[in-house]
Amino acid sequence: MKHSITAVAMFSLVLLFSGCQTANVRDNTGDLGVQTGESPADIYVQLGLAYMQEGRYDVALRKLKHGIELDPNHAQAHNVLGVLYERLGETEEAETHYRKALRLAPKDPYIRNAWGSFLCKQGKYREADEQFDLALKNPLYETPWVALTNAGICARQIPDTKKAETYFRKALTLNKTFASALYQMARISLEKGNALTARGYLERYLSVAKHTPASLLLGVRIEHALGNEDTEASYRLLLQRKYPDAPEVQQLDEIPQS
Repeated sequence: MKHSITAVAMFSLVLLFSGCQTANVRDNTGDLGVQTGESPADIYVQLGLAYMQEGRYDVALRKLKHGIELDPNHAQAHNVLGVLYERLGETEEAETHYRKALRLAPKDPYIRNAWGSFLCKQGKYREADEQFDLALKNPLYETPWVALTNAGICARQIPDTKKAETYFRKALTLNKTFASALYQMARISLEKGNALTARGYLERYLSVAKHTPASLLLGVRIEHALGNEDTEASYRLLLQRKYPDAPEVQQLDEIPQS
């Protein structure tokens, strides 16, 4: 009799949880929590991304357009096309594809993040922050530190340094080696007068990423603040030799040599 009661209780518990899950179909997971079939457009989205990483935007555009021809309702194809058109400076086309992607997959965190970044670049900071927040609400979002870092970068443009720092710290709590957040924390630390802390963040950045003109210029500023003439000179020389045409080279004139 005891075993019978236990079995009934367990069965009731299963029904309870099943009922809750069925009733709560409007959760935050979206399509990430649903088994979906393959689309003929999938391969073209991957090809488009690969060509974009190589800087071959013309080929990427052709691949992505072909993918949408095969599957007009492929949300990620529209999302990636939005990113590509944004890079090409085609703002209206980018917005059209972002909005299409959102209509097709309104709870996709990757789409929300991309749309938020786009809105931030248009100066729509509040709307952008809302999009990052929506992305972060999806419990299946595998890279929330990306949206947090983008939200921080956007907050800096307001400017709201305190809010930005909060976002960057949250991002690094989730992924302590995320290069973009490390670089941003190095910048903020230097701006707050903590040059030694800034150097620490920059060193962590360089352990996971390669130098860029921006990171080299930041290195010059940090070492100048610390009074380390030799390292400052090394950063200057590397920036001038490796990226002679970068705008950051012209900004060196703003930093008096020690």
